[in-house]
Amino acid sequence: MNRFPVSSRPLKALYDVPAPAKLNLFLHITGRRPDGYHLLQSAFMLIDWCDTLHFELRTDGQISRTDLKSADGTASEVLPAEDLAVRAARALQAACGISLGAHIGLEKNIPSQAGMGGGSSDAASCLLALQRLWGVRLPEKDLRTLALSLGADVPFFLSGGHAWVEGIGEEITPLALPSAQFLVVKTPVGVSTPEIFKASSLKRDTATATMLGFAAYADGQVFKFGHNDLQPVAQKLCLQIVQSLEWLESQQLSGRMTGSGSAVFAQILENTDLADAPGDWLVRKCKNLEMHPLAGW
Repeated sequence: MNRFPVSSRPLKALYDVPAPAKLNLFLHITGRRPDGYHLLQSAFMLIDWCDTLHFELRTDGQISRTDLKSADGTASEVLPAEDLAVRAARALQAACGISLGAHIGLEKNIPSQAGMGGGSSDAASCLLALQRLWGVRLPEKDLRTLALSLGADVPFFLSGGHAWVEGIGEEITPLALPSAQFLVVKTPVGVSTPEIFKASSLKRDTATATMLGFAAYADGQVFKFGHNDLQPVAQKLCLQIVQSLEWLESQQLSGRMTGSGSAVFAQILENTDLADAPGDWLVRKCKNLEMHPLAGW
């Protein structure tokens, strides 16, 4: 028997479910809890670079996943068998106490080890889509608790839009941002998030900022606010981050790393002309979204 109210009958399938990436406009580490978790402040911005997920109902209770070719026809990167999408499905299944399962098809377009939240976004979209597929509905508080247990960024992708994020990622306040376009650059080399956070040189005492100060910064130039405290450490661990930022600078663009890297980004104008980047770099023009495409789910 279900422990939570059924929202509708189970569906047979859900296709073309988006999972958008995010950029951290800034990322400040303001302290550290006794349990070792770092306290942060950041502005999370949704962009139109998305993974796509497909869900088919299984009545045998099993959770399975297939990695599909991306939208441009290239093979998806190989993901671990128990990636965040599968873990999210199992966690929701257990929380709702249901015997239904699902097969997940994942078109992985957002690069891994980029600081763009691709895995966390996949997990959040799974939680939202599988509630519909299975015809169940977790209370919002329980859903957010479950999301946080999967990863610090997962609750943000359930929030419906851009957000001012604090704590260890669980304190989320909606944030309005002007429409803008960005250039995102991801080199082939990733960087280890745990290595960054355990580095002795990581700055952990940045002064606390306010949303009011952010919104009023430099007459509305919010995309230039603050800095990324993780960037100096990441640059020491990954020379290609330095090289990608230098390439942006050569295009007269002011770049910054997102999250724990290794992707970097810069705001651009609609008609910005760019020189060719190294052939093995992933370079993409993106726009920020008005809201999450699954807002209201």
